[in-house]
Amino acid sequence: MTPAMNGAHPYRSTLIVLAIFLGCGVLAFATASGEDIWHQITLLSLTQIGILLALSLVNYTFRAFRWFLYGRALGLDLGLLQVLRHYLGGFALTITPGRLGELVRVRWINRETGASVERTAPLVLVDRAADLASSGLLLAAAMLVMTGGINGGIPVAIIAILAAIIATRPALFRWCVTMLFKLIGRKPRLFARARRAALSLRPFSQPAIALPAFALGFLGWFAEGYAFYLLLDWMGAGLPVWTCVGIFVFAMMTGGATGLPGGIGGAEAAMLALLSLQGVPLEIALPATAIIRITTLWFAIGLGVLIFPIAETAAARRPHALENR
Repeated sequence: MTPAMNGAHPYRSTLIVLAIFLGCGVLAFATASGEDIWHQITLLSLTQIGILLALSLVNYTFRAFRWFLYGRALGLDLGLLQVLRHYLGGFALTITPGRLGELVRVRWINRETGASVERTAPLVLVDRAADLASSGLLLAAAMLVMTGGINGGIPVAIIAILAAIIATRPALFRWCVTMLFKLIGRKPRLFARARRAALSLRPFSQPAIALPAFALGFLGWFAEGYAFYLLLDWMGAGLPVWTCVGIFVFAMMTGGATGLPGGIGGAEAAMLALLSLQGVPLEIALPATAIIRITTLWFAIGLGVLIFPIAETAAARRPHALENR
């Protein structure tokens, strides 16, 4: 029996569960406010919906290309289409607790290239750090331009940027780990592993990798923020573009900080509260929040569910698949 056949049942059962979660999640979210959301969706043309989805695809594609750059920095022999398959397929597990399910991307890389877990695991950390840095700077830029500002926006942006800097600077990361160990004085083995892990971040701290990676994340998240601006404009809210970008990014960061799968609940609450402060009536704010989450979060999960079995089968057929099981 071939590796692909051996792996067929596990990924099929996983796919079925993911598809059920996707269907239930979208249905529950879209019906949360009764007929209002569906009414607003019907007012959007197919072209407008296509534009929202296309801008989300810009974000996914730019961040996938960032993953490609990181893989090259580690010397991994991965093609761009191969990386797109990994990155988009990983979105299927976005709603796992802490998004730990997205570690499946590293698993696919290990099975397809034979690279060790120790070598590829830093990809997850640096990818998260890059999102923090790009989102933090994007929020800071919005705060400088928009009128009224966002309460707590500047501290959130600063914390995100500082965390990203620490996570991508090996020497600083090791120093912080050492100071934390001196403060806590427990789990020496855990802190020793963290210090060793810091050394693996060196390839990503080079300007030739760090700067393009940051730019890709910045533009990618701006694309989704701009989609939020277009949606609100089409629905008659008429807020400035940077206000919409700031609200969107702050809501995504707030949702992520809750630790809930996909930031569900926290992101929506923050978005509704900020729109209300900008004078957007609830009959627009509520459906706008639902629609932008469907065309960003749930669209990503839907793509992931479609691509997940393709990526799983492709990884199972690679010569290193059996070695890494």
